[in-house]
Amino acid sequence: MQIRELNVNEKPPIELLLLADPSQKLVEEYLKRGECYVADNNKEIIGVYVLLPTRPETVEIANIAVSENEQGKGVGKELIMDAIQKAKAMGYKTIEVGTGNSSIGQLAFYQKCGFRMTSIDSDFFIRHYQDDIFENGIWCRDMIRLTRDLS
Repeated sequence: MQIRELNVNEKPPIELLLLADPSQKLVEEYLKRGECYVADNNKEIIGVYVLLPTRPETVEIANIAVSENEQGKGVGKELIMDAIQKAKAMGYKTIEVGTGNSSIGQLAFYQKCGFRMTSIDSDFFIRHYQDDIFENGIWCRDMIRLTRDLS
């Protein structure tokens, strides 16, 4: 598996990005402002993440997804570690990620990767998404923000 920046003439893997974020409109907006990286395995894209500068010295993983048949094989962890490495090389001091209050597996995953919960954006998903999102039997309403220090 190779993790590389998406080529200029290459279309982003929208179906994969929509696994992590159901709003195509929001995905297209942060793709314009961020840098898209893909995990390529034998010419098949099996993972993706988008790095998005947010504030001075801070970058956000705006989206990270692994194809369903590749989940649980360590691809997500490799993508996170690659994002951390790239963010450090670009001079960022902090990397952050956000996920839904109902995303129990993702909350555990990010903490295992060294991120700490730092804030809650109440009603984020109600304000930014037209349809209600339910996951793990929980109404996804709030964005849980997690950060990791890169210095």
